[in-house]
Amino acid sequence: MKKVLIPVTNHATLGSTDQANGTYAPELTHVIHVLNNNRIAFDIASIEGGKAPLYGTDIAEDEVNNQVLGDESFQTQINNTVPMTQVNMSDYDAIFYPGGFGLLSDLADNDMVGKLAAQHYESGGIIAAVCHGPAALLPITLSSGEPLLASKSVTAFTREEEVDFGTINDIPFLLEEALARKAAKYSKVQPWNELVIVDERVITGQNPASAHAVGEALVKQLAKQ
Repeated sequence: MKKVLIPVTNHATLGSTDQANGTYAPELTHVIHVLNNNRIAFDIASIEGGKAPLYGTDIAEDEVNNQVLGDESFQTQINNTVPMTQVNMSDYDAIFYPGGFGLLSDLADNDMVGKLAAQHYESGGIIAAVCHGPAALLPITLSSGEPLLASKSVTAFTREEEVDFGTINDIPFLLEEALARKAAKYSKVQPWNELVIVDERVITGQNPASAHAVGEALVKQLAKQ
């Protein structure tokens, strides 16, 4: 059975503000929904382990989000995430980073997780991310000394979407700019439209609207392994 590691943030606020944050639930739940439908197993991990902060858990019209959030086994996993120090990367076929602003404050510059992801990628693993999730690709340096991003085409949450969402002044850094400076190519479409870029074994999605399609692209890549 294929298995995906899902690292989530431990950071519970938007940057250094006191606004409740963490992982944006629909970007996690919509991908998990696709994994469940394709009988692909997953573990949820975080740098520190334990209960992971979620927001976007009360979107009435999002049936998929509500269904996954209401699942007892999901609740057990999100409330008891595996510490990344206890993760054995050889157990996994892919890594998926969901978005939310929280990870801009921890996974975006965590060298330990970056090293694990580099080992995983170099041993043939897949890396997928959506919205702010691609921030977790920033600290991934390959054994050649090259950043993973240096040869990759990616997308992620855009400057325009930060402006629309009212977060442009509170984020720790602008993800679009960080990726544009480090990646071989950064692309985007109109705010809030779906965009998924598959560059070999790296899959990225622009925003929440892209989460389902990132899940589908991940399943397709896993089938090729």
